[in-house]
Amino acid sequence: MKAELGAGNHMPAILPKLAQYELTLKDWMQDHKGDSQYVCFANKCWPSFQTEFGFVPCYVHARMAAQGIPVACEVDIYGAVSMYMCYCATLDVPALLDLNNTVPHDMFAGEIRPRYACEESDLLMGFHCGNTAVCKLKKPEIKYHILMKRTLEPETEPNITRGTLEGDIAGSDITIFRLQATADNHLQSYLAQGRFLDVPSHTFGGVGVMEIPQMRRFYRHVLIEKRFPHHTAVGFAFAGEALFAALRYLGIRDISYNHPKSLPYETEIDFRSPF
Repeated sequence: MKAELGAGNHMPAILPKLAQYELTLKDWMQDHKGDSQYVCFANKCWPSFQTEFGFVPCYVHARMAAQGIPVACEVDIYGAVSMYMCYCATLDVPALLDLNNTVPHDMFAGEIRPRYACEESDLLMGFHCGNTAVCKLKKPEIKYHILMKRTLEPETEPNITRGTLEGDIAGSDITIFRLQATADNHLQSYLAQGRFLDVPSHTFGGVGVMEIPQMRRFYRHVLIEKRFPHHTAVGFAFAGEALFAALRYLGIRDISYNHPKSLPYETEIDFRSPF
């Protein structure tokens, strides 16, 4: 861990706890995987984890993903499966990020539009507390979870809220992907290709600015309308074709993608005047 973090090792005292947690996860995996060759985890990471174990597990989850053992936070079982499918499709380290944070307009106008020919409506922040692997961050640093500290230890130096791995996600081609079961017991999925822009995020966590073509329409008519969770798996390459083929082989027929402007969604009707 010390070697991997280098100059970003700002909280060395927490590393022994994190290292022990990683070893424990690996021991548990070996003892319980049975005949399985491949493993992924859906782990609890808050709010009781910090008070019970005295640290935040994000950095360990990032390291596990980098070793081919994806760990989805917040006990997100389908998130873990989606991460693993991204790992198989890209042969690269996956991530699990929130898709519910917009890009401020002044940031778009001042830092993005001068450098990239993109639409503001195609941008979204990909964010999580600190579980994105070192190899995908520009300047990875061990930090503490700001929001948890405000609640759990507001008057002291960070202690039980240490353990996030933070930094801006490096520019890259990406595929966002999700496999999910619905309330009426069928499997559905979405996928969309895009990129992380190489711009500063000006916020905390493992975070980057995503550009997905026609993202605003996709968000409304797929992510919200079909009630997908706020987590998305991220593969750091264009992997839509491989993932689509895998979904078809699995017999999944409800597969959504980001439609181009010329192709309306089923519930998207243009009521503008034709005159």
